[in-house]
Amino acid sequence: MEIRNRRHFRYTLSISAGYSLLYTSVRLTYHPWDEYNLLVSIYDLFSFMLVVFVIQYILTAELERKRLQKRNKFLTFHDPLTNLLNYDGYINAVNDLVDNKKSNFVLLLLDFQDFKSINKESISCGNEILTKISIIIQTYFSNAVAISRYAGDRFALAIPTTENAVSDVQEILESRSLGYEVTYSMAMFPEEGSSSQQIITLAEDRLFQNKRVLWLKREEELFRSEKLKMVGELAAGMAHEIRNPLTTLKGFIDLSKSQSYNIGPWVDIITNEITRMNELTAEFLQFSKPHMSNMKPEPISGCLDRVKYLTESQAVSKGHCINLYNIDESILVVMDRDKIVQVLINLVRNALEAMVEPGHIHIQVKRMDTKHTVIEIQDTGKGIPEDVLPKIFDPFYTTKEEGTGLGLSICHKIIQDHNGILSVKSIVNEGSLFTITLPVI
Repeated sequence: MEIRNRRHFRYTLSISAGYSLLYTSVRLTYHPWDEYNLLVSIYDLFSFMLVVFVIQYILTAELERKRLQKRNKFLTFHDPLTNLLNYDGYINAVNDLVDNKKSNFVLLLLDFQDFKSINKESISCGNEILTKISIIIQTYFSNAVAISRYAGDRFALAIPTTENAVSDVQEILESRSLGYEVTYSMAMFPEEGSSSQQIITLAEDRLFQNKRVLWLKREEELFRSEKLKMVGELAAGMAHEIRNPLTTLKGFIDLSKSQSYNIGPWVDIITNEITRMNELTAEFLQFSKPHMSNMKPEPISGCLDRVKYLTESQAVSKGHCINLYNIDESILVVMDRDKIVQVLINLVRNALEAMVEPGHIHIQVKRMDTKHTVIEIQDTGKGIPEDVLPKIFDPFYTTKEEGTGLGLSICHKIIQDHNGILSVKSIVNEGSLFTITLPVI
């Protein structure tokens, strides 16, 4: 028992001694500065990471700034739709080529007309067509040192001068290889100009002249087409109008066979039909006279006085009254007096026929401005229906049973030959107003 107690005591003592030694060891190895050093190390680590982050941010921001600067510089001289040069880039490119004396080139300007009117299911807007055109141009003119899109649908190209440069360009454009109608012009440096301004101006002037020639050609073709259309309508109407009296004449001649060729009963009718054809032919010939035959300055008042004198008896017999207003004798018009009188008489007689009940015809002259005068003929008749109004100047259009439909057409042409305008306004059951506008001296 005593031995066991002694062993326990020694064991307890040895544990106590171990703890004491460990505590002493810890106290000997731990120092208050160690905690401070640890905090400093952590702070240094965070500081380093912060510095790295800031440097990375600055570098990223600088790279983004340079990218945006480069992008802005690109957009300054390039077209965002096609990535080709814009107008400023085009001017700079030409200046650079001119400054480099060894760079001989041909400045080619292309103007695409009516490309927006092209109707293709695969193309939804004009921008798609412009993009497609730019790709086609780059394909066919791959040797161009500069290509620009400016002024909407225009392109400018600087092509190095070679022996066949001009002929190659003409072959591509005139063969319609691009697939679109294009007007073009060229100017060669230094043969046709010693500065960029001279070359650009020369090319632009030539493009304008070429576009003008094309526009005049189109107008001429349109005029010819309209003229042929009018001739066709006149010929059809003329054939129809002449066929009717000819049919009548043939019918009575056939009837005369049974009467031993005695045409006595129908002489008056046959004579009237022949007279009708003569009148119709005479009116039709009015369209074949391109110019008035006796143009000279005349007072418009003299024409109106004569018109009233020639139509007043017919008006009075029907219970109508013709009134003249504001007739200025100083107003002179370069005209064929007989033709203007013919127009006025035709309009007055139409007004008389339009008034079933006794009414009034008001004729007045107004000076529109220093260069034009206006003659107004207004009646109180039945008026012209709205659906008929646009057709009254068409050849052979008439609402009368015995009319040829050429009266108002001839009036319209005569006024046109005098560089004037004949127009009409009408209200059903209230009357019509015909207006003639003529240039004055």
